[in-house]
Amino acid sequence: MAWWSRTQGLAAEPKKSVPKGIWTKCERCSTTLYEADLDANFRVCANCQHHFRMPTEGRIRMIVDDGQWQEHDRSLESGDPLGFRVDGKRYVDQVKATTRKVGPGDAYRAGTAAIGGIQVEAGFFAFEFMGGSMGSVVGEKITRQFERAVGHRRPAVVFCASGGARMQEGVLSLMQMAKTSAARSRLREAKVPYISVLLHPTTGGVAASVAMLGDIIVAEPDALIGFAGPRVIEQTIRQQLPPGFQRSEFLLEHGMVDIVTARKDLKATLERALRWFERGRSPDRRTGLAADEDIEPPLAD
Repeated sequence: MAWWSRTQGLAAEPKKSVPKGIWTKCERCSTTLYEADLDANFRVCANCQHHFRMPTEGRIRMIVDDGQWQEHDRSLESGDPLGFRVDGKRYVDQVKATTRKVGPGDAYRAGTAAIGGIQVEAGFFAFEFMGGSMGSVVGEKITRQFERAVGHRRPAVVFCASGGARMQEGVLSLMQMAKTSAARSRLREAKVPYISVLLHPTTGGVAASVAMLGDIIVAEPDALIGFAGPRVIEQTIRQQLPPGFQRSEFLLEHGMVDIVTARKDLKATLERALRWFERGRSPDRRTGLAADEDIEPPLAD
């Protein structure tokens, strides 16, 4: 065959496509990133520091000390009290299909863990499971997590990433806002610390309840945080919103979160806060001072 033809152009071997999962284009700066390097950098773009969404399993490995994760309540499964269907698909079938793809545990994983050697009750919203939506199972698991924190006198830490309440469960889903908020109030009554970590996105009923009730609220950079989305708000109030509205930095500036910290520094930030709480609950053995008499705030510069 000739090396050139009018109909086919260059006579070359069939073009080989790049296998999926090898390269990723940054959503912000369009830099092409090697997946292995991106994973090694905690899913943060080395060029512009854009924080990609991180798989729940990877976040657990990043935050929890090695070998210090004991998961609870993973067998809980969502029911279908409303017999809900959308586009001809049953809700129960949707849950089963997502479970096969993502694994059991619904949209929330809770367990006893250690962060910097401090025992905590930790929970992680799994955004890959139906957008991290909060239904009856998620509300129950958060409630049980807080109850364990009270029972064992361990701080509670929740990593929030959710599209909000799960519409397929109707009012039962909305009830989880009150349920988790009531469980959180029992933490406060028992003087057990609660740290809320806001990831991208934290919206809807989750943002309107347990996410914003932490004793300390930490957020990752540029995370979308709020009840309704910016477009919905603009259409409702018929006004243009300020730049960066509902992003972590905007909320920090307006006093809604306590600190915005890069992902690579997140574990160290949590360790610092937990140690401050730990000292605050008992006198210092060396000085005899109660912790709140002479310690610097946990997130002070």
